[in-house]
Amino acid sequence: MKRFVYADNAATTRISPQVLDAMMPWLTDGYGNASSIYRKGREARIAMEEARHKIERALGVPESRPDFPVEVYFTSGGSEADNWAIKGVAHLMAQQGKKHIITTVFEHHAVLHTCAALEKEGFDVTYLPVSDKGLIDPAQVEQAIRPDTALVSVMYANNEIGTIQPIPEIGAICKQHGVLFHTDAVQAVGNLPIQVAEQNIDLLSLSGHKLHAQKGIGVLYCRKGIKLPNLIDGGAQERGHRAGTENIAAIVGLGAAVEAACADIAGRAARLSAMRDRLIAAIGQIPRVHLNGDAVRRLPGNVNFSFEGVEGESLLLMLDALGICASSGSACTSGSLDPSHVLLGIGLPHEVAHGSLRLTFSDENTMEEIDYILDVLPGVIERLRAMSPLWERMSKA
Repeated sequence: MKRFVYADNAATTRISPQVLDAMMPWLTDGYGNASSIYRKGREARIAMEEARHKIERALGVPESRPDFPVEVYFTSGGSEADNWAIKGVAHLMAQQGKKHIITTVFEHHAVLHTCAALEKEGFDVTYLPVSDKGLIDPAQVEQAIRPDTALVSVMYANNEIGTIQPIPEIGAICKQHGVLFHTDAVQAVGNLPIQVAEQNIDLLSLSGHKLHAQKGIGVLYCRKGIKLPNLIDGGAQERGHRAGTENIAAIVGLGAAVEAACADIAGRAARLSAMRDRLIAAIGQIPRVHLNGDAVRRLPGNVNFSFEGVEGESLLLMLDALGICASSGSACTSGSLDPSHVLLGIGLPHEVAHGSLRLTFSDENTMEEIDYILDVLPGVIERLRAMSPLWERMSKA
């Protein structure tokens, strides 16, 4: 293999040297339990709270004080944070007779499967459709709100097609109607400027491994005044809401990762957008290809195309043989033969949705790597189509 290009950063990222350096002291000598009162324990707790403050500042959350309830809770990742937010609010608001939840058809499965589980408990869920560009109109949310609506959950940016939703507008509508608002911002943090107070976000989920931190660490932001039920009982950690000895090294790494990712969002977006737009312009010249998602309202480092007459798994295997790591959708559904629910949600037919390719980039990618992808991709598509009976029928249609 002469070349290697990692273009699946929406699935996971490599731990950055900066983050690893921040973690190392807590993987070696800093092994104290943050609940202990001796020096090693106190040092671990100080490091944990410093990381919490970094994340609070990045999200526009007032820093916690002894008399100020914590609003940033550490979790094992975005999926746990989504589960805690949605189930927690649902069970909290059910006490007031509010058992209606609003979400969209193309959320991450951590949201969709959580809502499905709540439906089995007797909750009512409205799944809003999205446009063919993968966008929600805030008016849809307002029209769906009922007197018994407990929560609206709309992802900030889609993990597959990268479309960015009008979160501030949706947040304002929810606030006006007295409905709590949660957003899965796993793909958005570090790519888009987020200020939870200004954008009327009540709950927000993020995950470290999308930000060059390690896997298995994330955050749930929960606005002061929302008293979520405990996630895990058995200890006083995270103000008694999530028992279990804290993973200090991962927490410190996440703080460093979030701080670094949010330090220059505009500059980072400009670099990644240049790569994205070059790919979109060039790939768009291939016959019978579809750009999935809006061309403008999308994440800077996200490109998603569907190629008629091409099977996604074969496309990934051929690109892998050429040293390119890519995706045909969400990593959480890899191994499934079903087409992406996101692509079906924007109206693609099954046979076209099966031929999708997602390329996602980080600061570690270069324009030279983009050129390499563009050098080899047209030939791969041509070869796969030459072997496809489906393409033969499509091309004659």
